Amino acid sequence: MELIRFAQRNYNLLLRALSEHIQMVLIALALSILLAGLLTLAAMYFRRLGIVLTYVFSIVYSIPSIALFALMIPMPGMGLGRTTAITVLVLYNQFLLLRNFITGLGGVDHAIVEAAAGMGMTRTQIIFKVRLPLSLKPIFVGIRLALVSTIAIAIIAAFIGAGGIGLLITIGLETNNNNRVLWGVILSVGLGIITNAALVLVERRLK
Repeated sequence: MELIRFAQRNYNLLLRALSEHIQMVLIALALSILLAGLLTLAAMYFRRLGIVLTYVFSIVYSIPSIALFALMIPMPGMGLGRTTAITVLVLYNQFLLLRNFITGLGGVDHAIVEAAAGMGMTRTQIIFKVRLPLSLKPIFVGIRLALVSTIAIAIIAAFIGAGGIGLLITIGLETNNNNRVLWGVILSVGLGIITNAALVLVERRLK
């Protein structure tokens, strides 16, 4: 089969594209979780801030990805390449992460929070010792959704020179190489399905 022969001849190319994609996704996810964690912590102290942040990032999330990539390119320090791609991915992830983080931490039974406060816990202690352990499931759901979304959106980042699996597809389309396009699709879909399935198993254990 031609598809298999292409993989045998170009396995280094496929592995490099997959490796670049995974690296870009993991960096973006780590930065996304860090930023969302800090914003969520601020939202726990200032309730209205959480509403404003969720609204703002919902607008960002509604912008087509290729348009947001194009908007970010002229910004200082951006341009073509992975830096812009990761920045856009982090911005997209904030809506998914903040929505679940704030909902999870804010959804803890009020009676439990009051009991913790009655024991003399500070607001920060309540957040980390009471709210956080009791809201791991919605927090993890947010991380899972963000990761799968990042895998998909990162494919489009190839159009701005960020590399990854998307590069297989774009070059394949430009050169009319169907095998390259198909392997790009196979790798992206496979990575998304395997990652989601693995995280669903972990999520079930959190119950």
